[in-house]
Amino acid sequence: MLVRLWGFLYSSYFRFWLKWLWRLLTGKCELQRVCEGAKEGARRTLGIGKRGRGGNALNAGETEIEKCVKDVMKEKKIEQKDIRFKTNLHMSLLQITGYKKLYLDVENLRKVTYDSDNEEHEEQLIELWNLLMPHENLKARITKQWCDIGFQGDDPKTDFRGMGLLGLVNLVYFSKHYTNEARQILSHSNHPKLGYSYAIVGINLTEMAYSLLKNGALKSHLYNVVPGLPQMEHFHQFYCFLVYEFDKFWFEEEPESIMHFNQYREKFHDKIKGLLLDYDVILTLQNKKKP
Repeated sequence: MLVRLWGFLYSSYFRFWLKWLWRLLTGKCELQRVCEGAKEGARRTLGIGKRGRGGNALNAGETEIEKCVKDVMKEKKIEQKDIRFKTNLHMSLLQITGYKKLYLDVENLRKVTYDSDNEEHEEQLIELWNLLMPHENLKARITKQWCDIGFQGDDPKTDFRGMGLLGLVNLVYFSKHYTNEARQILSHSNHPKLGYSYAIVGINLTEMAYSLLKNGALKSHLYNVVPGLPQMEHFHQFYCFLVYEFDKFWFEEEPESIMHFNQYREKFHDKIKGLLLDYDVILTLQNKKKP
């Protein structure tokens, strides 16, 4: 009860006067203090985004950001010649709007249904096979051979229903940019006791990456990785990190059976969410290996 009362009093009365006092003492508004005092990356950008700091600029499109920065400076009575503030605010607003755009791009790709009559879709699927199984040719488009790389049946298209084309694009990206690691993990997945379905788990990890992006958990990571607009490439890189780390996690945990997959999947999910709470977090394979 006392905590709620304090929260109400602080937000309704004390915070206003505290901000006024700080401005009087420093000669700078709250937004200036965040832009100049916080470390570049997540700490600064999350500080600006918290509780809508930056006004309507937080909802601006990429092309409107420069005008919004000028409007904010005018509203806050900040001199236009303050280049440091202008640059820092512009960069953070790019990251905020870029995150929103990245989510929309990922969501749009997820909504694309795999179509076996689409030549580009089919080419990507065959490319996945060739990257993972370079010394074995497919005997047919529909074949039990697909199970060798972890699909459930003789036609992989049915396994992409949940994540759409996004699941395939992620699998191909990892196999193409980290080919040795992908083949090594595929080999691990065939372990007689601790094995798992490589492609199915890969698609499951696409869902994990997508949900973390959707609920905002990837903000700290992406704001630290990209000093500007995050792109689809950066989402793929995070996915690669998940695949690599999940394989390590799975064999360290040594589950009794694949039947316990969901339990360990959630445990791994919780581990990643915990890492993402760190404002200084960067989760990419590039920090561990060169592609």
